[in-house]
Amino acid sequence: MRQSIRWSLLGASAAALVALGACSGMMPAKSGLGFFVTSTNPGKGADLGGLAGADKHCQTLAAAAGAGHRNWRAYLSAQAVAGQAGVNARDRIGNGPWQNAKGVVIATDVAQLHGANNLSKLTALTEAGNPINGRGDTPNLHDVLTGSQPDGTSIAGDANSTCGNWMMSSGGAAMVGHHDKTGLDESVPAKSWNSAHPSRGCSADQLKSTGGGGLYYCFAAD
Repeated sequence: MRQSIRWSLLGASAAALVALGACSGMMPAKSGLGFFVTSTNPGKGADLGGLAGADKHCQTLAAAAGAGHRNWRAYLSAQAVAGQAGVNARDRIGNGPWQNAKGVVIATDVAQLHGANNLSKLTALTEAGNPINGRGDTPNLHDVLTGSQPDGTSIAGDANSTCGNWMMSSGGAAMVGHHDKTGLDESVPAKSWNSAHPSRGCSADQLKSTGGGGLYYCFAAD
């Protein structure tokens, strides 16, 4: 009887501490892999099998890195077509915070991610913690598929900016960002991680022509 009372008191105390931490903002940050740039393309250029196929590739790569227990989403927007509303990349990835494979916090929340984030060539790593070639390297792979505006929302209008909502491997185009925040000049787009310029097409070769490998960002949404 005394032991039962003791465990009840301990449980109550633990619950009180959790509640206190939540109220005071002292809860520990989510730990473990929560962000990466895909180390590989699924194999068809910007045809990723739609958002669902892109998410699946994120999940597969994360599982190989020991983080398959988390819910992984591709940072990709989709355009409004045939009466269907567009999808914003920023709305797909959870609330953060997100750490890379080395434990470095990329951003604490969605607002910081689309503001003063900690993304750079040194922190935008693959699921295995490896760096990705940037401008000045051979080959240059800094073009990362996003289909998004700087604020992480989808791009309106008739111009194709998502390679047919990630179902095209020829023709069309996709908005890309620079994971190394480096471009041909010092302009804002050239330094944008998620909205630098459109690709020259959707095939693997067309993506390579401007410095890309059909890679994209993955975030743990849980």
